[in-house]
Amino acid sequence: MSQTYRLASWNVNGLRAVLKKDPSFYDIAAELDADVLTLQETKLQAGQVELDLPGYHQTWSYAERKGYSGTAVFSREEPLSVRHADAVLEAGRGANMSEAELELVAAAATEGRVCALEFERYWFVDVYTPNAQNELARLDVRLAWDDAYRAFLRSLEDETGKPVITCGDFNVAHNEIDLKNPKTNRGNAGFSDEERAKFGELLGAGYTDTFRAANPELEGAYSWWSYRFNARKNNTGWRIDYFLVSDSIADRVRATGIRSDIFGSDHCPVTLEIEL
Repeated sequence: MSQTYRLASWNVNGLRAVLKKDPSFYDIAAELDADVLTLQETKLQAGQVELDLPGYHQTWSYAERKGYSGTAVFSREEPLSVRHADAVLEAGRGANMSEAELELVAAAATEGRVCALEFERYWFVDVYTPNAQNELARLDVRLAWDDAYRAFLRSLEDETGKPVITCGDFNVAHNEIDLKNPKTNRGNAGFSDEERAKFGELLGAGYTDTFRAANPELEGAYSWWSYRFNARKNNTGWRIDYFLVSDSIADRVRATGIRSDIFGSDHCPVTLEIEL
């Protein structure tokens, strides 16, 4: 018998700060009412926060560097197995990436960027993709990570035969429709030709951008806004938070959403309903 799953993803830009805001993280989690709720940029170390989320299994990945990066997944269903960013590095090795590229991936793999949970019917992978940074200072890390991450997703499917749902902050606006000012941002971090091409390679490897598939012509739909220049008030934003699914289950998507009505971070949650 099939089941419809409600999924939500949110870059909280510091979970401790969101816990102190009104409405609080707990209020927002209750409103989203997701079977799987996933976070990026928690900026936590183990033991700094104990969340009281009855009915949810908690999976955390922490960066070695304090106050930086980090991901978490809260799932009503207990995962059969869990993998973290070291598995992305292993997938890069399996894809015969060069030693120089693997060293770059290894650096990013210490930053708590992945929680991959195996469930009975699918893999759920939460990712916080490395930012290329100002003047593309970390573009080499970013591009190596993209290659290894793509290989990682494919390895999950090949190994288990289960489809993949991956979500999170991918730190890229894929096409001009995905940001307010594409011309002035061309070549900047998050909208460089290199990053956009890698995201295209990910989709080409067998994954569907669920929101854009459902809304091919919709403009002004963004998930991140700078804190500067009243960007959110003016909706001068970027769509860099995604739900991607294996092409084999793309026809099972029942609803997609961008919850720009939810505040508390410079990102808003994105949502997916899928029947599996």
